[in-house]
Amino acid sequence: MRDFQKPGRSAVYSLNGMAATSHPLATKTAIDLLQAGGNAVDAAIGAAVLLGICEPQMTGIGGDCFVLLKPAGEDRVIALNGSGRAPAGLSAAALRARGLTAMPVGSADAVTVPGAIDAFCRLSADWGRAGLAASLAPAIRHADEGVPVAPRTAFDWAEAADRLQGDARRFYLHDGAAPRVGQVFRAPGQAEVLRRIARDGRAAFYTGEVAEDMVTSLAALGGSHTLADFAATACDYTDPISGAYEGIELVEHPPNGQGATAILMLNILRHFDLAALDPFGAQRAHLEAEAAKLAYDARNRFLADPDHMTRLAHMLAPETAARLAALIDPTRAMASPAALSEAVHRETVYLTVVDRDRMAVSLIYSVYHSFGAGLASSRFGINFQNRGAGFTLAEGHPNEAAGGKRPMHTIIPAMLRRAGRVEMPFGVMGGAYQPNGHARVVTNLVTYGMDLQDALDAPRSFSGTDGMMVERGYPDAVRAELAAMGHAVGTPVEPIGGAQAIRLREDGVLEGASDPRKDGCALGY
Repeated sequence: MRDFQKPGRSAVYSLNGMAATSHPLATKTAIDLLQAGGNAVDAAIGAAVLLGICEPQMTGIGGDCFVLLKPAGEDRVIALNGSGRAPAGLSAAALRARGLTAMPVGSADAVTVPGAIDAFCRLSADWGRAGLAASLAPAIRHADEGVPVAPRTAFDWAEAADRLQGDARRFYLHDGAAPRVGQVFRAPGQAEVLRRIARDGRAAFYTGEVAEDMVTSLAALGGSHTLADFAATACDYTDPISGAYEGIELVEHPPNGQGATAILMLNILRHFDLAALDPFGAQRAHLEAEAAKLAYDARNRFLADPDHMTRLAHMLAPETAARLAALIDPTRAMASPAALSEAVHRETVYLTVVDRDRMAVSLIYSVYHSFGAGLASSRFGINFQNRGAGFTLAEGHPNEAAGGKRPMHTIIPAMLRRAGRVEMPFGVMGGAYQPNGHARVVTNLVTYGMDLQDALDAPRSFSGTDGMMVERGYPDAVRAELAAMGHAVGTPVEPIGGAQAIRLREDGVLEGASDPRKDGCALGY
């Protein structure tokens, strides 16, 4: 139990339904849809699409999504891949011929066809109760009327304002500047697009005037996208992957998402006595950082469009994790994981909703970088994702950029299962941090026995391309100890990640938690 004399928030408890999202309006929308007779799918779609208006720097109808779904009355988990593909005209060889060695993140070359709308339409038709129009109605109203910009959203918006180019500056800036806290953001063009989708379904987005707006705008920006690329977009049902850790099962979305990275990281950490370590001490942070380096190195080597990936079993194999764990020095940071791991390997916004029938949805929805490619369509103001930045230009790599392929994605929804029973849908936002975030939430809960809200509140660290970022929640002594181990310790400009979770307790009570690093909340009824 938390110390009520210190800042913090309590977990939320309810009996009927619950939602946890990164914005209060989205959470309330989900609860309203549940109370009006909709189910968890109806509520999740309603909240997700509204988040594209509340947090346009994070997500929007020009993006992708992944979904894990637990049907009512069952404990099986269904995965839906709502990630779009590269346009048929994309060629890694042509990009290399232009002198590029990596995908250009702020150009039309990095824009993949948005897959989320197709997935939302399919999800509503297959699993929803209230219908797509009911789910989209709140977002349509708020896009027309406007949403006051929340504090964390304003912070992120200001940080990313310079990334916006051309028409995107007209749609997403006020007089050339990011909106301030409390200033109202409106998106009437997106409201019109959503009205058309509510009336005519996916065809209203992937064909006709909306698709023409996107294709024409991308062509003017140098893209190879065609109407045929948009019309061909289709989501896919697939089977989740999972891994065991101290009596629980971590269920993840399969590639082209990076869920396998989280499973591998936990498999590596199983080889160390984390329970004997201070949960907020340097030693735990060090081991987590080293495990992350090795797991992310494997991700970069192997993860790709599932039609082009051949090493998933290798990533998930216990012996792979054991051999990688043996490379970790408990007292010293490794300089580069690639050289060490070569012998082992030779041969990517989140919300969750649970309804009264215990259907559970774990959904993540994103445009990748803040405001995606920083580009928007000229008529409706649809912000284009830059998921193509997840491709590599390395010739022969399974994730090499090519037309019709899905890139490696950072976004990953998750669930925890115990003894075959789904116990908790959860997710951690934050780009590359997400697998590390999943591993940290799981170890906070399972290894250290933290309460659900405490597990999300706890300080975080992450070793990435900018060194080891250590949040201010860690004391200076821990920072100094990590530096002495060889970590390049720094303080992140923004907090690391943002999480949501709902626990389905065996006594029938729902317990929800929402990360204080975001503007959102968990609510139940």
